Order: sequence, then C-alpha cells, then structure tokens
Amino acid sequence: MSTADASAAGTIDLGGDLTVNRLGYGAMRITGDGIWGEPKSRDEAKAVLRRVVEVGVNFIDTADSYGPDVSEELIAEALYPYGEDLVIATKGGLVRPGPGVWEPDGRPEHLRSALEGSLRRLRLEQIPLYQFHRPDPKVPVEESVGALAELKNEGKIRHIGVSNFNEEQLRAVQRITPIVSLQNRYNVDDRTSESLVDLCEQEQIVFLPWAPIQNLDGNTAVQEAAAKYGVTPYAVVLAWLLARSPKILPIPGTGSVGHLEENVAAAGLKLTPAEVAAIR
Repeated sequence: MSTADASAAGTIDLGGDLTVNRLGYGAMRITGDGIWGEPKSRDEAKAVLRRVVEVGVNFIDTADSYGPDVSEELIAEALYPYGEDLVIATKGGLVRPGPGVWEPDGRPEHLRSALEGSLRRLRLEQIPLYQFHRPDPKVPVEESVGALAELKNEGKIRHIGVSNFNEEQLRAVQRITPIVSLQNRYNVDDRTSESLVDLCEQEQIVFLPWAPIQNLDGNTAVQEAAAKYGVTPYAVVLAWLLARSPKILPIPGTGSVGHLEENVAAAGLKLTPAEVAAIR
C-alpha cells in the first residue's frame, strides 16, 4: 500500500478562508463509460473515494453533470459525514442528453435548480466552491454568474469559481462577484491557458487544470524523470504542474485505487529546475 500523502505537496488557500493540500482529486471517472450512468462497481468507486481521504487529499472536484448526478451521490454515500477539513467543489451549467454529450445551459433558472440538486445529493447546506461549468453562448456570462452571486448571498454557496473561461469572460464576471478559482484545460501538450495561469498567480486565484495528463508516451523528458525517480509518468507531469505555479491545484481523476496512489506520489516529488524546463 502506498505511503505517499497529499500533504507533502504543501497547502493552498481558496478564497482566503479554506486551506487544502495542493493535490486534489477529480471525481469524474467514478461514473460509467462516456461519464454516463453508474460505474461498473459502486463498491469499487466508493473504495476509491475512501482511499482519497486516507492519503491526505482534502479537495474533491465534481459536477452535477458527471453521471449525471452519480458522482455527487457516490461522494455522499462514501464520505458523509465529511471530515472537517474536506472541501467538496462542484459545478453546474452543463446538461447531459447522453453518453459523451455535453450541452451548456447557463440560464439562471437552470443554475439555481442545479445548485439545489447538488446540495441535496451531497447532503450539504452550503457548497464550499461552486463553479460555473462552461459559458453558454445563448446566455451572457454576467447573467449566469450573477445568478450564482445571488445564491451566494442566500448562503447556499461559499465561494464562486468559473471553468472554461477566457480572460475577457473572467474580467466581465469579476465585476459582479469575487472569483476564487478558474478551471481550464491545461497540460504539458495543451498550454492554451498559459497566460491565465500567470494571471491567476498574480491575482491569487486558484487554477484547477483539467485533463492534466495527456499524450505522455512521446515526451522523453517525462519518461526519463519517471525512470529516475521510480514513479509513473503521470506522477511526473503532476509534479511538473505543482512546480509550474504555486496557484495550481492539480485534480487528477481515476476510478482505481492503485492509480490514485501512483498519482499521489507526485506530492512528494520535487523535480529539478532543469527537469521542469525540459518537460515544458
């Protein structure tokens, strides 16, 4: 059994009043194929979630659209009542007509309904971090995030984050309410959000990279570091993300206890500046 612990990555502050270990867990992969329906084994999925907190992970990222509903339900079944230090972040703004299909819905009425559903499934009175999952081209982002600001004022949301936003969209909603996190696609191969990582560091916004592990077979620097340190290539790129910026909070996902433990090894892996530069 792995002795790695997420606390080795240090801590990061969310919104000034939530402190978590700087290696989280993304709970998308505990659902069925196409992120649709039930996992092959609910017992295995719950075992992964219980192991998540055992290895020191105290930030879990999920969404109402994962399943849909399934991921949130499993988190509550496995972990409720929650530990005092556990922060569960969820998202709303995507609907799921079928496996592998994701459609934006940023209407205020939908977001209110989605938030209420997440509260019920997660058995919470307040969501610590609620993220707008993706801009809806039919709805101005100000209207969507404005609805979340109203829900925050009602005490149902503690902090607001956004996902899949560009800088212009981020600036627009920052005029409405404080934004404490940004979740965009970012990995060794896809650094489209490079400037946003820097912006988040400057403004003390937590950056949550989704799809953090992609296309590693051809990256010689990653393979060499994995062999040197006796870890998986996955752990190497997660360590690279930790080194990239102090405001990055990686949230790798998996439906396997073994894979989870391999990922958590990244928390204690300190790449040299030369290795970081070679990977980048």
